[in-house]
Amino acid sequence: MKTIQILGSGCANCQRTYDLFARTAQEQGVEVDIQKVEDIAEILAMGVMSTPGVVVDGTVVHSGSIPSHSQVVSWLDA
Repeated sequence: MKTIQILGSGCANCQRTYDLFARTAQEQGVEVDIQKVEDIAEILAMGVMSTPGVVVDGTVVHSGSIPSHSQVVSWLDA
């Protein structure tokens, strides 16, 4: 199971990113634990300055925009 953290204040782009991961994981048949992280201090401690941010299994892989579907697929397949 992959652990996915979506970093952000709860804005629309953060929610879209969360939904994209949930939908793509279901399509790919990948079991995931998706968590929202909205605590700004925690987000900054991870080194993310612009949201939405994405952390896959403890590694920041993206920040500042909604990732593409193909990016999400690649992170879930890794």
